[in-house]
Amino acid sequence: MDISATIAKLKQDPQFAQKVGMVLVHNGIVRGTSRKDGLAVTCVEVTPDHARIAEICREYEAKPGIYRVLAEASEGRLNVGDDLLFIIVAGDFRENVKPVLAEVLDRIKAEAVVKQEMCSV
Repeated sequence: MDISATIAKLKQDPQFAQKVGMVLVHNGIVRGTSRKDGLAVTCVEVTPDHARIAEICREYEAKPGIYRVLAEASEGRLNVGDDLLFIIVAGDFRENVKPVLAEVLDRIKAEAVVKQEMCSV
């Protein structure tokens, strides 16, 4: 996902300016160390459930004040520094947008993405 291009496309909708006062972006990147044990990560194997990701996005677009929720997860073998997960949440006020980004991120990670780290010892 090209974040700037995606936001520019959203802004082309005439309703965008009327409904959106905040856009939050998450850009998850393959980290060089494992969260679990701090070992060096060489790469990760990622298997996203694209249908489940889309379902989660649609669910949160129905929340008050939310204009659009978009998410894209990379698939396959990714190296340290590669983009892993993009999420964009656009909505009216920060009180509505901030919690939705956090919830969508947590749900996608828990329900729709399987990630296997390959570590060097």
